Amino acid sequence: MSDISELLKEAKPLYFERKRRRNQIKATLATLVCVVMMSSLWPQKYDSYMLLPDTEFESKVAQIENGSVIEDLGLPVDEYGLLVVG
Repeated sequence: MSDISELLKEAKPLYFERKRRRNQIKATLATLVCVVMMSSLWPQKYDSYMLLPDTEFESKVAQIENGSVIEDLGLPVDEYGLLVVG
């Protein structure tokens, strides 16, 4: 009987140390998951000019400045490039 109680006295600190370490690992992983989830929901700032390549962006701006998209479709437009109704 004394052998079992000695074994329990010897194993008790090891058991609690392992339990504490596992709880710390769980808490660290939970914190990491929360940080990653929050960072994915955080609004990102970006430059809209970087979304389009320069040549495509410049051609779209030139098309808008030089003419009317509605006019290019063959619809009647007024002097401002707006659709004529009626």
